[in-house]
Amino acid sequence: MKITFEDVKNNEGIKSYIAEADKALAAMGYTEHSFAHVVKAAETAEKILLTLGYPARQAELAKIAGYMHDIGNVVNRIDHAQSGAILAFRLLDRMGMEAQEIAQVISAIGNHDEGTAAAVNPIAAALILADKTDVRRSRVRNRDFANFDIHDRVNYAVEESRIYFSKDNTAIILELKIDTSISAVMDYFEIFLGRMLLSRKAAEYLNIKFKLIINGQCLL
Repeated sequence: MKITFEDVKNNEGIKSYIAEADKALAAMGYTEHSFAHVVKAAETAEKILLTLGYPARQAELAKIAGYMHDIGNVVNRIDHAQSGAILAFRLLDRMGMEAQEIAQVISAIGNHDEGTAAAVNPIAAALILADKTDVRRSRVRNRDFANFDIHDRVNYAVEESRIYFSKDNTAIILELKIDTSISAVMDYFEIFLGRMLLSRKAAEYLNIKFKLIINGQCLL
């Protein structure tokens, strides 16, 4: 039997790793990386591959990678993609997933962080796009506006966020509505330019374009 996304989602050990990883990031002041983020990343990664005509099983593996991609933060934020890949290998192997499928999932997880990321396969490309485009106000934990750093301001300024395909499926578009009284558009680029350029490379791997629209203006 194939290990399904539901098998992974219902695994109590994986749930614990996700929850504890998010607690560690919360203690360091990072934005939310818990179930809201990983479920969104999982669903977006799956949708990207399905929309582009990839096999349903490959899309499901992307969904699994999206759900598990941040578990390495339970070890340390530094090199969390690589430690997460090792943890995912052990967990999926014990669940009985086939080696060839594990290889695809852990390659994607190990290559999702912008410091070392690369679209090494379609699952990795979809995960990069899904992860890097999850920008939203609800990810900000700090509720004291006076103590916001630039990361808090940029995320909190995002009033609306939408990721979607062009009508002909030749481009994937991240559209944001930003409250510029909270954060200037240039602040967004200062924080997220690396992620957006990585998203463009991931899209190119999938033979599509990546576009960024902020407040109605196409900026990338």
